[in-house]
Amino acid sequence: MNRGGDEKRTSWSISDLAQELDVSTRTIRYYEEVGLILPERTERGIRHYSRKDRARLRLILRGKRFGFSLDQIREMIELFGEDRSGRAQLLRAIDYGNRKLAEIDEKIRELGELREDILAFKQGFEQKLLEEHGEGKR
Repeated sequence: MNRGGDEKRTSWSISDLAQELDVSTRTIRYYEEVGLILPERTERGIRHYSRKDRARLRLILRGKRFGFSLDQIREMIELFGEDRSGRAQLLRAIDYGNRKLAEIDEKIRELGELREDILAFKQGFEQKLLEEHGEGKR
């Protein structure tokens, strides 16, 4: 998509945003249903997404990619509305980021243990094959 004029645009259709951000229109509608974005509607009910909606949607998608819940994302977005300096939002993002990093570190530790267990079983099976069937009969 040609993004050269995006800095001058003031509204986007749902299909424009879906294409630009590589998400389904259903996903965008869901975020609207749960109140994370609030597009304006024409008299005929056609949604028009503002720069603010577009920015929020990008933050939501980034938060989801990082593994944050929608409640956590909502809280971080709403904090910016309460504190325009962004300090509270940044502090909360750092807190949630630290929690997510701890979860990732734990998963990495668990995967390392699983790898070692599988490797030990594999080596045991290979040794058993060698003992039962001789080294040359693989």
